[in-house]
Amino acid sequence: MKRTSIYPHGSRTLSRCLSLLLILAFSLALASTAAAQKKKKTPTSPPPTPSDNTSAMPDEQRIDFLISEMLGAWQIGDVDKLHKCIADDVSVVNAFWAPPIIGWTNYLANYNAQRARSQQVRMDRSNTLIRISGNFAWASYQWDFSAVVDGQPDVALGQTTLVFEKRGDDWVVVHNHTSLVQASQPVPPASTSTPAPAKP
Repeated sequence: MKRTSIYPHGSRTLSRCLSLLLILAFSLALASTAAAQKKKKTPTSPPPTPSDNTSAMPDEQRIDFLISEMLGAWQIGDVDKLHKCIADDVSVVNAFWAPPIIGWTNYLANYNAQRARSQQVRMDRSNTLIRISGNFAWASYQWDFSAVVDGQPDVALGQTTLVFEKRGDDWVVVHNHTSLVQASQPVPPASTSTPAPAKP
């Protein structure tokens, strides 16, 4: 006995519908997977760098942040970042008995010579005081330095005063005066014995 469908061509239509639904579902799944992969691969705008966010800060905070950026760059040897903080016409009085260093090019040569001799450089800043007057500002702070210099551990304490000028929207260091604090030598206590009488 032959079975007949109550719908003419019903099984064929049903299978076509099911096939189309499966193809559509499969296509949607592939499209959403491709879109998700494309989203992952599409570069998004880079996160804002800290310096991009500083323009909204008050000037005193911007200068404090700039000092941190400068010292960080100085420690790791990031010359490009260091140069962004320091003016081309900078003057530097260093902690050694030497004439002032004038200009970024001369400062960079001095810095590179010092950096070539140093590893594991660390400098911590404390007691920062910042003052602003118009387009000029100055900051004084104490620092604690440690490194391996010429293969030997080295530590030092010092103070720095930086003079900043606001050029356009940016503050830059136009003068750096650094002083090394010498370790104080112990002073022998005053004698408590009675001095011998002077001879006539």
